[in-house]
Amino acid sequence: MEAQTEIQSYLERGKQALAEGQPREAAIAFAHAAQIDPQNPKVHLGLAEANLGLGDYRVVTLACQKVEELQPEGGPESLLARALLALLEKRYEQALAYVDQYVAQEPANAYAHALRSYLLQALGQYYDAGLARSRAARLSYGGRFERAFPPLEESFGFGYRGAPTPAGPAAGPSQPHQTESAPWSQRGQLQRQVTRGRFILSRYPRLVTNTLIFINIAVFLVEVILSQSLFIDSNVLYQMGGEVSQIGDYWRILTAMFLHANILHIFLNMLSLFLIGSATELFYGKLRYLVIYLASGIVGGLATYFLMPATVLSVGASGAIFGVFGALGAFYITNRRALGPFGQGAIINWLFWLGLNLALGFAPGSNIAVSDHIGGLITGLILGLLLGRPLERRML
Repeated sequence: MEAQTEIQSYLERGKQALAEGQPREAAIAFAHAAQIDPQNPKVHLGLAEANLGLGDYRVVTLACQKVEELQPEGGPESLLARALLALLEKRYEQALAYVDQYVAQEPANAYAHALRSYLLQALGQYYDAGLARSRAARLSYGGRFERAFPPLEESFGFGYRGAPTPAGPAAGPSQPHQTESAPWSQRGQLQRQVTRGRFILSRYPRLVTNTLIFINIAVFLVEVILSQSLFIDSNVLYQMGGEVSQIGDYWRILTAMFLHANILHIFLNMLSLFLIGSATELFYGKLRYLVIYLASGIVGGLATYFLMPATVLSVGASGAIFGVFGALGAFYITNRRALGPFGQGAIINWLFWLGLNLALGFAPGSNIAVSDHIGGLITGLILGLLLGRPLERRML
């Protein structure tokens, strides 16, 4: 029992080292485990994974063959071993098929998702590769699996960088990187806190979106209590910060973003925010996404302030949400080539909903502040182009 516990400890240590971009430390951990139990297929698979990152493809081949020898009738480890052998021969589609079979049996293995991301990237499926990479990061507590795989001939970079040697079985071991990040035990307290913080945030991909929805709903409940109705009294809206054009209270431009006139108003806005905000938060990251949301709402409010009649009371998150929608469109347009067929379809779908929403705003009797929508949309498009990080460099 004690030996099994020790082996498991070495296996976990090796997996985490791979996730942190330290294949040499991973190889050492797996080697210790192999000394305790040389007949464990998980140990030899770990040696194959670590040496793939080190560029010692001869050891990768021998270790994968050992896994298949230990599992002659097949097994999860043998599937991943076959995938690594196919990868060395650049049979990426076959390797991906093996990985998919493995993931169906072992969906919580972070390395398998990282390998899947690498193979999808090699096949030009960059959007799916980014999703697989995000899954690998969540399962490995924020790991990026740098230096875990061979370099691709044309790398669009999702954080997976191979050793600086030509890919293929004939290549020899690579030299260790001089700039490897320090092991966890050697990091300072601040570095550890930053890493933990990034991990915690990575576990909640919709944190900002859900927080904004919660704030808007909480404010609306206060409105309902004060109005004693689901249709909010205009005096209550004004007292709580509703925007009235050209009266000089500029702070109302911000507060009006979190007020809504009735239950249908907030329901439609929050549903829209949930549907488009979640994807936009994933693509841009939490801070950029929040900047896009607030800046779009403010610019939309300014447009309303100067363009709407002075007697009109304006409330709602529509300007901010249109900004998020604009940023989503900017992402699709910027990455249309990397996204392949999906990108073209996404742009067409985005343009359709854009046209429909603008048409509804101009419809007679719509009672919609079109200036708020357009101001927020333009701001979101511009910020999306400025703040976006193309898939060719890194997928958020």
